[in-house]
Amino acid sequence: MNETNLADRVSYFNESQTLEMAKKARELAAEGTKVINLSLGEPDFQTPPHIIESAKDAMDMGFTKYTPVAGFLDLREAISRKFKLENNLDYAPDQIVVSCGAKHSIMNVILSLINPGDEVIVPVPYWVSYSEMIKLASGIPVFVDSNVENNYKSKARDFEAVISDKTKMFLFSSPCNPSGTVYSKNELAEIAEMFSKYPNIYIVSDEIYEHINFVSKHESIGQFKSIADRVITVNGVAKAFAMTGWRIGYIGAPKFIAKACEKIQGQFTSGANSIAQKAALTAISTSLEPTKKMCHEFLNRRNLVIKRLGELEHVKANVPEGAFYVFPDFGYYIGKTIKGTHIGSTKDLCYYLLNQAHVSTVSGEAFGKKDCIRISYATSESELNEAFDKIKYALSGV
Repeated sequence: MNETNLADRVSYFNESQTLEMAKKARELAAEGTKVINLSLGEPDFQTPPHIIESAKDAMDMGFTKYTPVAGFLDLREAISRKFKLENNLDYAPDQIVVSCGAKHSIMNVILSLINPGDEVIVPVPYWVSYSEMIKLASGIPVFVDSNVENNYKSKARDFEAVISDKTKMFLFSSPCNPSGTVYSKNELAEIAEMFSKYPNIYIVSDEIYEHINFVSKHESIGQFKSIADRVITVNGVAKAFAMTGWRIGYIGAPKFIAKACEKIQGQFTSGANSIAQKAALTAISTSLEPTKKMCHEFLNRRNLVIKRLGELEHVKANVPEGAFYVFPDFGYYIGKTIKGTHIGSTKDLCYYLLNQAHVSTVSGEAFGKKDCIRISYATSESELNEAFDKIKYALSGV
C-alpha cells in the first residue's frame, strides 16, 4: 500500500502554504528555538470576556446537542439583521447557512455551483485556498493580475477581459487577504455594473475582514440591486472577534444556493458546534467596541511595519487599507546568494528567514505573486520590531 492508492483528487490541489509554514515554525520552536510567527492569519487577542461567558451559559443551559444543519434560527435571524443594518443586504433567515468557518462556507458555495470545466475569475493576489478549492471542484481558476504599484487592485474592465462562455463565478475578498486591499463603494459599483451584463455569473464576496478596515466604512458588493440576486456574501466571527478557534462562518445567498449548501453540509459536517453558535450570536448582537479597539491596535502595527519595511532598501510595499497583512515585493532577492544560501524563489527566501532569522512568513507564490511575501502583523509591536531587526540583519550584505 502506498500513495498510488490515493484518489486522483488528492493530487489536484496543493497543501496550504500558510499552514505548512506554521507547521515548520512549530517544529523549530519544539526544538527550543524562539520563532516569531508572522505566517498565520490569526489575531493575537483573546476572545472578549462577554462572548466567553455566553458560551459558558450555553453549556449550563444544555446547548450541547446536535444543531440544525443551517444553524440555530436565532443566530440566523441575528445574522439577517446584521446584514441589513451593517451592510444594506437583504437576506432572510432561510437564505443564511452557518458553517464551520468561512473557509467551510466558501467550499460549500463552490461545490454547490461549480461543475467540471466551469471557470472562476479570481483577482491576484488571492487567499491561498481559493484556487485549490476551485480545483477540488474540478473548476478552472482564471487569474487577473495586479501589482504593488496599483495597490493590488484590478478594475472592472480587467475582469471583463477574461469572461468567456465558461465563466460561472467571480470570487474575491475585500478587505483582501493577503494584500489588505479594500474596494471602495465606487469601485464596487463599477464592478457590479459590469457583471450586470452577464446574468449567468455568480459573485462570491468574502468579507471576513469586514471590521478590520482602516480607511472607510466597509462596503458590500451585494448592496447593488442589479446583481443582488446573484451575490453570495461570506462572513464569520473569526477575525473581527478574535474567535478563530470557535470555527463559525456563514453565508447570505439566494435561497436555492443556501438550500444547496445546506444539503451538501448535511452530508459533510452537519450543523456547526452548538456552543460556538451561541457565542457567535453574542458576538454579532452586542457592542463592537472590543473590535474597534482591536482594529485600532492593528492600525498602529500596520504603521510600524510599513516604517520598518521602508528600512529594507530593495523591498517595495504598498500601504494596506485593511486586514492585518502586508504583501511586499521581495523580487530583488530572487536569484541572489545571501550569506551562502542561494535564493531561487520567495519560498526559498521564506525558508531562509525561518532558518536564519527565526521569523516565519509565507511565500507569495501561494497567493499568486511569486515575487512577494505575506507578513502578518497579528502580534505585538515588540515582537514585530524584533522580527524586523532579524530580517534586516539576515538580508544584509547582499
